[in-house]
Amino acid sequence: MRILLEPSPDGGFTALVPAFPGCISEGDTREEALEHIREAIELYLERVVDDSALFFGPTEEVELAL
Repeated sequence: MRILLEPSPDGGFTALVPAFPGCISEGDTREEALEHIREAIELYLERVVDDSALFFGPTEEVELAL
């Protein structure tokens, strides 16, 4: 996954994921920013799964023999 990491003007670092709009985080150090963006990605993906239920309703897994 591609993550953009850039120094913040006020110090520290900002991390963002271009593939996930709005998925952005910060940290005082490079390592902390990467740790925080990992957490932000996990939360983002949880929200995507939760939101998909709103649009598609309950899902059912079915096996189909061809």
